[in-house]
Amino acid sequence: MAGPLLDQLPAPLRPPVEAHWRAFAEAAGSERLQRLAQLPTLFWEQLTRVWAGSDYVAEQCSRRPDMLEALAPRLQSARTEAQGYAQALASQLADAEDDAQLQRQLRLFRHQEMVRIIWRDLTRLAEMEETTADLSDLADACIDQALTWLYERACAQWGTPYSRPRGNSPAKPQQLVVVGMGKLGARELNLSSDIDLIFSFPSMGETQGGRRCLDNQSFFNKLGQKLIQALDAQTAEGFVFRVDMRLRPYGESGILAPCFAAMEEYYQDQGRDWERYAMIKARVVAGDQSAGAELMSALRPFVYRRYLDYSAFDSLREMKAMINREIRRRNLHGNVKLGPGGIREVEFIAQAFQLIRGGRDNRLQQRELKQILALLPDAVGMPQGAADELYAAYRFLRDSEHAVQAVADQQTQELPRSEPARLRLAYSMGFDDWEAFLTCLDHHRSRVRAQFAEVIAPADAEQAKPREEEEWALLWTAKLEPNEAEEQLARAGHEDPEEAWRLINNLRNSRRVKMMQPIGRDRLDRLMPLLLNATAQVEAPTRTLARVLQLIEAVLRRSAYLVLLWENPGALAQLVKLCSASPWFAEQLAHQPILLDELIDVRTLYSPPDKAALEHELRQKLLRIPEEDTEQLMEALRYFKNAHVLRVAAAEISGALPLMKVSDYLTYIAEVVLNGALDIAWKLLTDKHGLPQKALGVPCDRDFIIVGYGKLGGIELSYGSDLDLVFIHDGGPGLATDGRKPVDNQVFFTRLGQRIIHLLNTRTPSGQLYEVDMRLRPSGNSGLLVSSLKAFEDYQFNEAWTWEHQALVRARVVAGGGALQDRFEAVRHNVLGQRRDPAELKQAVLEMRLKMREHLGTKGKSEGEDADFHLKQDAGGIVDIEFLVQYLTLAHAADHPGLLTYTDNIRILDAIEAAHLLCAKDAEQLREAYKAYRGLAHRLALQGDSSSVISQKAVKKLRQAVATTWRAVLES
Repeated sequence: MAGPLLDQLPAPLRPPVEAHWRAFAEAAGSERLQRLAQLPTLFWEQLTRVWAGSDYVAEQCSRRPDMLEALAPRLQSARTEAQGYAQALASQLADAEDDAQLQRQLRLFRHQEMVRIIWRDLTRLAEMEETTADLSDLADACIDQALTWLYERACAQWGTPYSRPRGNSPAKPQQLVVVGMGKLGARELNLSSDIDLIFSFPSMGETQGGRRCLDNQSFFNKLGQKLIQALDAQTAEGFVFRVDMRLRPYGESGILAPCFAAMEEYYQDQGRDWERYAMIKARVVAGDQSAGAELMSALRPFVYRRYLDYSAFDSLREMKAMINREIRRRNLHGNVKLGPGGIREVEFIAQAFQLIRGGRDNRLQQRELKQILALLPDAVGMPQGAADELYAAYRFLRDSEHAVQAVADQQTQELPRSEPARLRLAYSMGFDDWEAFLTCLDHHRSRVRAQFAEVIAPADAEQAKPREEEEWALLWTAKLEPNEAEEQLARAGHEDPEEAWRLINNLRNSRRVKMMQPIGRDRLDRLMPLLLNATAQVEAPTRTLARVLQLIEAVLRRSAYLVLLWENPGALAQLVKLCSASPWFAEQLAHQPILLDELIDVRTLYSPPDKAALEHELRQKLLRIPEEDTEQLMEALRYFKNAHVLRVAAAEISGALPLMKVSDYLTYIAEVVLNGALDIAWKLLTDKHGLPQKALGVPCDRDFIIVGYGKLGGIELSYGSDLDLVFIHDGGPGLATDGRKPVDNQVFFTRLGQRIIHLLNTRTPSGQLYEVDMRLRPSGNSGLLVSSLKAFEDYQFNEAWTWEHQALVRARVVAGGGALQDRFEAVRHNVLGQRRDPAELKQAVLEMRLKMREHLGTKGKSEGEDADFHLKQDAGGIVDIEFLVQYLTLAHAADHPGLLTYTDNIRILDAIEAAHLLCAKDAEQLREAYKAYRGLAHRLALQGDSSSVISQKAVKKLRQAVATTWRAVLES
């Protein structure tokens, strides 16, 4: 028999459902009831649950009994087609002849679909994500179909709006662009949401073909007003969606439908922080989608800044503080959206990271909260468990919100106060009683509150400043007399209090500081006491302060970086510690403040990733950038390289990485960057010209390698090292590429080499990737930029000088690979494994070494304990060790091929010792001296000293040992 199954309900919920059934039975009539009685028991179980949870659904069924019968077959399955709503509604509106009929059909359609959506939501046939997506699609369809209907009639009355012709560009018809904000924009609409809209149109002009001419502004204002009325007006059938237009430029006082140019001007000149927050979720929901995409692209820089924008925390705190005041004023603690631990706090956490990092990581430029939370562990290091907790809480809160709103189709997020209403909510959420529901709700809200407090400290929890910070604040704001200030600096341990006070005064009184906007000055004033306190905790505070203030001066115009340091005390502590140890570190950050972000997570700062992790990271970064956006690709390469070099330096300064590992990591970074540059250049050129050919009809499958020489080849890179490179290809002679714009193979590979050098050498706002030296290629600067392997082999056997074979000892493939790499290795072995005349070889090596000492060695004091010693070029230095290794390799590789296995000096020395070409003692002394010299060179680099000159007293014994071996091997 037809009817609700009351026995499945808690007793207090039965009477309202019985009343609903009586009203429905009377409206439906006996014939319809008999047909409904044939439906399975599952239908009546679901009807009972839905009517117990939603008076609105029950009332709609009574008002239109035919609707329930028509919906019954659709209730059990999800909507499969995104355009389903639009097509169904377009069919219903086809016969509407006036505005009244339009409004009636829109409302009837909305009620019908809302009944289906609520039914599926309360029976949990639909998960929360389906419910919000369905509601958003329904809203999109109602807005777009109403706009289409109204636009056609507006054009018939006033003419079609056209842009003004410009030069050779004719006038083009114009359509309204409707931007959905908030939950509608993110496709997260709830059961009784307002819809926040912004109207705009492409450009000014006039209408054509109507009974009277209007300017475009007037036309679209009128059209917008009609659209709002069609959706928002309360009629006998209710409303479609409540429309809120207050998010448009200038709010309620602004033009209803500004043109694109006015929109861009407003957000560029007057857009406020809360508007950035709102614009994150903006989406074109109706009208001209193509023009709308152009508008959203133009507004993206307003939302997502290229730099790390930690000022977002302040903005969100202010917004949260306003909400908290409203909660207290209106007693909204039971509000699942705005209350503590509510929906808004989850959204704030996600959107804080979007605003901060979205300009740098375009993965975060998404609207749906689910997608953002899933990205946070990888994108910002949030623990996976925390992200999972947040989303679980969000789903529970949204389900609760829907259950509250389903009751009467009212826009509310307040938990009910009466016992029957509380029981109904608990029942709709699947709990036996209110206490069980509330326990689960409080658990989720407490987890959200904890995460919110960790990410965005509460604005109204202003904590008292420690006494030290108060004292430094007095000093920074010049509340102390100069002698008092210097006494305070002396007590804090400054080695030169007078100089420290001068540095502080110079910054405070500088033109740059005086020209700062009030918000920037406030940020500086908040940071400086923290910074002054931090610098007092390290060795040589005055020297450290001078270094750190370089950075502060560099970021005054981008005060978001000041917020980054103020928001992250750990990052500030790392900054001060590392700048204290290395002026190089301070200079790098001053030139590229964007790298400050690397200081935040100590786990990654002092633990550089291995080569496989580096490759994966760069690959993911480049995949997220359009292939044709060369500028952004170059910036991504530079940030990747600079960030990881910074990590290596931090690890070396802290003692976490020994010398050999430092060089390994710096070399890995270079290799990964070179492979990235090769991939970019190859894709750009093959898209244009097609693939070069190895033989007729046989394309080259990336038959191109980059050979690294010198420090790169020897896996011994240091900070600031240039790259000695040689490019080799395996294309067939006389053949061309196979694309639409074919070019000769040699031309293709030359352009490929030029493009790679351009990617590496060009100075961008982030600086230069690497200085590239191509002089070791066959015939040097007069030779081809890129050689075939055959030409390289011929040159090495027939024309190369001894010093070029010495260089080849440390040569290896660092980018590209495959069969061509193996063939290069074979050529290298054959060239280096030749038998040579020992006397001629020794003479050539000696002559080259003496010439280098003359031109590159020290020119200053060279006698006595304190004599100057050039670590690389002076007798007994690095180059002597390298020449010894190269000489022994060239002299004996024919009999000892193991000498050619490796390209780094330490392992070649191991092979030399194993072949008994040096005794164990001499080999060990050379290894010890080589590592010590390189360690000193690294430390000099981190101290900003590129001279490589030290007092020989520190290495006198090592130098003597190297000189003794040199004489024994090469001068005997």
